[in-house]
Amino acid sequence: MQQAGTIKGINSESNDMLGFLNAEQYEAVVTLDKALLVLSGAGTGKTKVLTTKIAYIIENGYAFPSQILAVTFSNRAAREMRERLFNLTNNVDGIWLGTFHAVCARILKYHADLVGISREFTIIDADDQLKIIKQILKEVNIDKKNASSIASKISRWKDKGITAKDSRLDATSREGKIYKIYQERIASYDSVDFGDLLLYVIEIFQKHPDVLQKYRGKFRYILVDEYQDTNMSQYMWLRMLSPLGQGICCVGDDDQAIYSWRGAEVGNILRFEKDFPDAKIVRLERNYRSKGHILGAASFLISHNENRLGKVIWTETDQGEKVMVQRTYNGFEEARFVAETIRALHQKDIKYGEIAILMRAGFQSREFEERFMAYGLPYRVVGGLKFYERQEIKDIVAYLRLIYQTNDSLAFERVVNVPKRGIGASAMAKFYALSREKNISLYCAAQEILKTGALRPSVKIALQEFLELIESLRLRKDLRLTEIAETVLNRTGYFSALNQEQTLESQGKIENLKELLIALENFEDLATFIEHISLVVDSPKNSLDEVINIITLHSAKGLEFEAIFLVGWEEGVFPHNLSLKEENVEEERRLAYVGITRAKKYAFISYALNRKIFNQWLSNSPSRFLSELPNDHICHIKHFPRPGG
Repeated sequence: MQQAGTIKGINSESNDMLGFLNAEQYEAVVTLDKALLVLSGAGTGKTKVLTTKIAYIIENGYAFPSQILAVTFSNRAAREMRERLFNLTNNVDGIWLGTFHAVCARILKYHADLVGISREFTIIDADDQLKIIKQILKEVNIDKKNASSIASKISRWKDKGITAKDSRLDATSREGKIYKIYQERIASYDSVDFGDLLLYVIEIFQKHPDVLQKYRGKFRYILVDEYQDTNMSQYMWLRMLSPLGQGICCVGDDDQAIYSWRGAEVGNILRFEKDFPDAKIVRLERNYRSKGHILGAASFLISHNENRLGKVIWTETDQGEKVMVQRTYNGFEEARFVAETIRALHQKDIKYGEIAILMRAGFQSREFEERFMAYGLPYRVVGGLKFYERQEIKDIVAYLRLIYQTNDSLAFERVVNVPKRGIGASAMAKFYALSREKNISLYCAAQEILKTGALRPSVKIALQEFLELIESLRLRKDLRLTEIAETVLNRTGYFSALNQEQTLESQGKIENLKELLIALENFEDLATFIEHISLVVDSPKNSLDEVINIITLHSAKGLEFEAIFLVGWEEGVFPHNLSLKEENVEEERRLAYVGITRAKKYAFISYALNRKIFNQWLSNSPSRFLSELPNDHICHIKHFPRPGG
């Protein structure tokens, strides 16, 4: 094998690859003799650098494919990297390329006995994890409603490298005790979860130096994608494999570190030079995606962050259109502005599929969905369900359908035991049987069975309370739809159950339900609302290139569009209230940077002077990020008429 650090004598195929690189990309590819951090700005070709570097190493004989380890964060990224490699070199057999979890699972298969499990272990997913925790909670007489928050806590501990035996763990806390029982339980099942894949390999490396030395000797080059998204366990694992940084190349962007809420530690990339004092940093700053004004606005905005390594992205293309900033009177007007601007862009031959609405939180999609439906604009919610297709929304809508029409057996079936009130399969079987026998609705069947002794006392009480709730709301003709829905949410315990979960998912569901309450104010009665829902759910399906994309900012990373709309730029909305309380504004600014840099040609930012959030009108200040945008690269739209204006 050749020694790394020189590019003399490269073969013709390698020369061809390098000819497609700019100067900084070239430097990143051919630097092999020291720890390397490639700071890759948005749209600067990081995947091209990674794949070319691997092919360059192989084609020039610096390492065999089996001596290269390349880790990614998603199976999609791993597949894309492998496909690109095949286009550069056909000599990739044996390369260790995959996600952190996939690579660790492969290592663990060889050494499972060293941590007391068999090589035939199974990997459980998040649903299995939650089921096991619920079983444990039932055994120790803790309400199962706490299962999601405990599962989340255990996952965060594992992200930080904290095992159930770790001295840093508060073993006397409720979560600590459940963590210990949970680990014992899955071990007895000869199973591991995703967090264990890393923790077990770290444990093997710590307790068996010979095994660690084997893998240190095996991998001559280690390449890491999206290094800014690594958590502490992943960081520990990488440092153990390459303590001095020999052959390590990490590619990432500290300005796009937006996942701290799921365990990512931006400090991992920020301290790269401290970890490896002789390290080299190559900055990829030439952007191949966006026009000049878009990049100028994004670069100036992110420069306000103090905790960053620093770079300025630029482009050789023309400046293009300035970033347009629109002030609107309220959320309704903002949605109208977006819809009408999209229609104008479409007339300029911008396909709907090349347009995206980027928002901070999922609940914001409702007003845009309503407006797009009114305008006949096709859309999809990327990475999630449309507003009225979300589980929690469908649950409460089913309650409203049942209140409107008790013969709606599908609605009865959906909510009679939601939230769980002990009306299980046995009781439902009785309802079905009587419904078929007498050709009546399930609701009527339940009413008749309630008068008999066919149900257990606890089930009878629960069913009676449920039916009384429905009947009482049917009789209250004076109540507004919002008041009916609020009564359902409170009296059924739906809200309190979500509050007790204390997870990001449950918080998102609460935000969606509060947005539903706002939506209900636009309808005079249940009949009108239910007709509206039927039309929404039955809306026609379009191919993906014919639909506008509605996406949260966190889900937009890695995507690009001809035109993007960044909506809801108000204090408390973006930056989000939770981030303000946690003093995590820098990550919110990184999120804004990610959002702006998704745009190729057009970027619009909008904010509302008044917005109804969680059923109350708020007059939030414009987002601080607006004042941090450079005047040279933005243009304030002077006038957009108010409704009826």
